[in-house]
Amino acid sequence: MTAVKGRKADLLSPEVRARIDRWLAKYPADQKQSASMAALRIVQEVHGSLSTELMDAIADYLEMEPISVYEVATFYTMYDLKPVGRHKISVCTNVSCMLCGSSEIMKYLEEKLAIRRGQTTPDGKFTLKEAECLAACAGAPMFQIGKDYHEHLTPEKIDTILASLE
Repeated sequence: MTAVKGRKADLLSPEVRARIDRWLAKYPADQKQSASMAALRIVQEVHGSLSTELMDAIADYLEMEPISVYEVATFYTMYDLKPVGRHKISVCTNVSCMLCGSSEIMKYLEEKLAIRRGQTTPDGKFTLKEAECLAACAGAPMFQIGKDYHEHLTPEKIDTILASLE
């Protein structure tokens, strides 16, 4: 007799499942997929990034097809499908930021950090990403590091911000 394999959702710790359950309580029981974005965020906070195994575990826990979880994770730039540096810099490149100089901000960061968008510095300190919109148009150009927004960026302001990070 062969052993029965555990559910993929067993990969999620009891703490993670409890946090997801708090989101599930906000939706009708037959609409578990509504918590997929929150579940992705929670799992990413705990694990640092979202592997296929972790996304499969989320799909299993929310009783939805894995492809549906992959679609959400690949559509939104806030989700990381590979490990990132200690400080993820997400530069907004939408219209308002673009018109106010986000291209120059991105170029400056690429030169200063010696990496291209989507890459991480060799010391693992910074990852540089492009974000479609961070909803801070009045502060353009801007970027987000962790949960902090930094607006009205200039090279001097960027230097000060980066120097303040451990």
